[in-house]
Amino acid sequence: MNLSKRAVDIQASPIRKLMPFANEAKKNGTHIYHLNIGQPDIETPQKMLDVYSNYDSKVLAYGPSEGLDLYRKNLVKYYKKHEINISKEDIIVTTAGSEAIIFAMLVTCNESDEIIVPEPFYTNYNGFASISGVKLIPLTTYAEQGFSLPDNNKIEELITDKTRAIMLCNPGNPTGAVYPKEEIERLCGIAKKNNLFIISDEVYREFVYDGLKHASILDIHGMEDNAIMVDSISKRYSACGARIGCFISRNKSIMDSVLRFAQARLCPPTIDQLAANACIDIEEEYFKTIIEEYDKRRNVVFNEIQKIKNVVCVKPKGAFYIIVKLPIDDAEDFAKWMLQEFRLNNETVMFAPAEGFYATKNLGKNEIRIAYILNENDLKKAMKIFQQGLAEYLKK
Repeated sequence: MNLSKRAVDIQASPIRKLMPFANEAKKNGTHIYHLNIGQPDIETPQKMLDVYSNYDSKVLAYGPSEGLDLYRKNLVKYYKKHEINISKEDIIVTTAGSEAIIFAMLVTCNESDEIIVPEPFYTNYNGFASISGVKLIPLTTYAEQGFSLPDNNKIEELITDKTRAIMLCNPGNPTGAVYPKEEIERLCGIAKKNNLFIISDEVYREFVYDGLKHASILDIHGMEDNAIMVDSISKRYSACGARIGCFISRNKSIMDSVLRFAQARLCPPTIDQLAANACIDIEEEYFKTIIEEYDKRRNVVFNEIQKIKNVVCVKPKGAFYIIVKLPIDDAEDFAKWMLQEFRLNNETVMFAPAEGFYATKNLGKNEIRIAYILNENDLKKAMKIFQQGLAEYLKK
C-alpha cells in the first residue's frame, strides 16, 4: 500500500534525526554535550512548577477551545508590557507555537499555495508546510551579510499568483538575526502592496542583545488585516515541555476561522495554561538575569569559533543559536563522525547540520547550527572538543 505524498515528503528533523547515534554513544558511556537542540538548562520558574504540584481538582476537564479566559486576559497584560496593545478576543491559545504556525498556514493558504520565507529558517517550518500542503518559497540570506534581508526587488520577484504570505522569525532561529522596525515596515509595505499576509514568529522576543529592541508585527500601523503573530512560552520560561503557545491577529475573519480549527482539536492543555499564567507577572529581574547569562554564553561560543581558521560566522543579535559555515563538504557526515568516532576524555559534542534549515536544495551542507543553551563551563568544554574534533576530521 502507498503512503500519502505528505508522508513520503516530510523532512526528518536535523535537530533530532541523529539521536540514534547519540543514544548509541551514551550506551557506551560517552558524555555528550547537546548543542543540537534549543533545550536550555536554565531552571523553569518555581512558581510555574508549583502549579503542577498544587493542582487539586478532582476532574481534569476540557477547557475552552480558545484557551482559558483567565490566561487570555493576563496575556493582554503581558503584551502591553511589550507595547503591544491587543484584546483577549485577538488571542487563541494553542498547543505550543507549532500548532499556531500550522493554523497560520491553514488559514492563509489553500493546498499548493506559497509562503515566502527567509532562509535559513526554523527547520520545522518544512514539516508544517508538508502537513498543511503549503509550498515554502525560500528567500535566501547569507552569513557573510549577517543574514540581512535583500532589497525589495529580490523579494518581489518571488511573488506569484500563488503567494499568500511572507513568514519570518524575529529574532531568528537558527540565525540569531534581529530585524529592526524599519525592516519589518519594509516587509509590511511589500505585503500591503501585494495583498499578502505577514506571519511573524516572535517566540524569542525577550532574547535580544547589544542594546537592540525587538519589533513586533503587531506594532506596525495599518497591518490590522494582514498581520498574524505566533508565540510560545517554551523558551521564555525554559518550559519546552509545557506545550503552550498562542495565535494572535486583529483580523476578525481570521480569528473566526482559527477558532473553528481550534474547536476541531477541542482545547489546549489546561494545567499547562495555568502554569504559564502563573508566570505572566514574573519579575523583570528574572529576564534581566537570563539575558545576561545568554549573552555570556553567546560570547563564549562566538569567541571560540573565531579561533578556527576558514570559518564564516556572524555574531548573533538575538535568540540563542549561531550558524557556522565550516571548511568541510558535508556537515551531517561530520556530525555523525563526532558522535561515532571522536572522543576527548570520553566526551563529544552534538550539533545540528544546517542543510535541513533551508528549502533550497544543497544549501547549508557545509553549515551547522549551535544552540548555546548550556552553562559557560560546559560550553567551554564543548567548544574545546568541537575545535579538536574538527581539526581531526579535516585530516581524514
